[in-house]
Amino acid sequence: MSLLPALPAHNIAAWLPRQARAQPYTMAVLYPQGKDAMGKVAYTHLTYAQLDHDSDVIARGLEAVGIKRGTRTALMVKPSLEFFALTFAIFKVGAVPVLIDPGIGLRHLKACLAEAAPEAFIGIPAAHAARVILRWGRASIRTLVTVGPRLFWGGYSLEEVKRKGQSEAPYAMADTQPEETAAILFTSGATGVPKGAVYAHRTFLAQVDLIRETYDIQPGEVDLPTFPLFALFDPALGMTTIVPDMDFTRPARVDPKKLLAAIDDFGVTNMFGSPALLDTVGRYAAAHGVRRPSLKRIISAGAPMAPIILERMSTLLRPEAAIHTPYGATEALPVASVDSHTLLQEARPRTEAGAGVCIGRTVPGVELRIIRITDAPIAQWSDDLRVKPGEIGEFVVKGPVVTASYLNRPAATEAAKIREGDAILHRMGDLGYEDAEGLLWFCGRKAHRVETAQGPLYTDPCEGVFNAHPAVRRSALVGIPEGAHKRPALLIELEDPAADFAALLPALRALGAAQSHTARISDIRHHKGAFPVDIRHNAKINREALARWAAAEEKKR
Repeated sequence: MSLLPALPAHNIAAWLPRQARAQPYTMAVLYPQGKDAMGKVAYTHLTYAQLDHDSDVIARGLEAVGIKRGTRTALMVKPSLEFFALTFAIFKVGAVPVLIDPGIGLRHLKACLAEAAPEAFIGIPAAHAARVILRWGRASIRTLVTVGPRLFWGGYSLEEVKRKGQSEAPYAMADTQPEETAAILFTSGATGVPKGAVYAHRTFLAQVDLIRETYDIQPGEVDLPTFPLFALFDPALGMTTIVPDMDFTRPARVDPKKLLAAIDDFGVTNMFGSPALLDTVGRYAAAHGVRRPSLKRIISAGAPMAPIILERMSTLLRPEAAIHTPYGATEALPVASVDSHTLLQEARPRTEAGAGVCIGRTVPGVELRIIRITDAPIAQWSDDLRVKPGEIGEFVVKGPVVTASYLNRPAATEAAKIREGDAILHRMGDLGYEDAEGLLWFCGRKAHRVETAQGPLYTDPCEGVFNAHPAVRRSALVGIPEGAHKRPALLIELEDPAADFAALLPALRALGAAQSHTARISDIRHHKGAFPVDIRHNAKINREALARWAAAEEKKR
């Protein structure tokens, strides 16, 4: 008779002991820590058995210091071995981690923490110092844990927590229920104030199943995740995580040589990266003739991927390997997916002709509907909300990966959710359509559409036309107020910032004139310098900031 405790069916952390029993000596996480005698990056590591044991020890210690089932716990720790062990320990306890991008800015961080009202705060010394100085969470935080040297703020160090939790007996993790809150994940705030999406344990479990099935990920694979939160899926998928040597807050500035060396050193089979990071790596790979045959797949999310980025990154891969671009959001992921073969061979000409960006087909178990465009809340589903086939509308998603609400944001929840019986549908805030072949096409954010006197214009169908020119790095459609409507303006970021924009302008006008929907865009401007982008992925264009810039430039004329 086994002395091992039974594993709960609905706690996302249960995947870790399962993997520890199936492959105890397989590396779970490797973390770069300095250089060896030969000048190569040296790694420290945890096997699956070690990660499971360490998270058990921490879980017992967290309970001993007052972090128990349901305790909302802000976690502000850099990607590291401790980050993995702590996250799984929190899940095992049944506490609720609150995860916020540190790059969203101090004002937003304070607002998010006030909204989340965490009872515990686990962080590195710099996070604790900021918490004290900026008075984060003073009304709610009662338990403090420091990962690293604990200074004047009191509480416990992680080492003290571990000492309190020392035991060789397996930890009996919380038997959490499917709808029980597992985590609060804050959105990036790229198109507004960051909001805390409430994740249930069933949401995480459904995500793991869909990711495994959609991308045929097998136990024993090796992952190089350049976005920390995606790395947390790896233990559930049975993959080894190689934590890359990079600044996770600036993915566009990654050193390609470091990532390529990690792929070589460990035979990486799977890589996750934002379009901005892949742009940086792809430029280097194409320029130097780099190949990495161990890669089975690259997965990218965060923003639509330009065909030229796919083309460059594909030079890294074997012909049968692919770059996959899942479509989704913090509130519902994954929703749909498409691969680079489809995008480059079939969709690219249509994108350059103004069809928008192909996002493929929905993943198994997820239903996507398209409704009429409105900014008003919709309380209950009705079939007459649907648009006609081929018509552009707002994407609405139903399925097990859909989150039910935002934390303490009833107005935001009301604006984004639709009830259909017991089910909750999520309004993605994205516009698009389904073509006759069943492919989905993304046409931009609802908030970014430009309502002109002649009718609406959508960002991605317009920008795709101009992005086809090799001198254009990217473009952005914005609206300049003009009476009751807006006048469209197309802003251009050049591949070569020093290029002669005046000489390029006639060719851009000719591209626009060739398509009916872009023919009415007469205002085409050069935006000197890089476009402002989101902090999380460095990929979403901040069109709100560009619209303000264009309006200010208008006043100077």
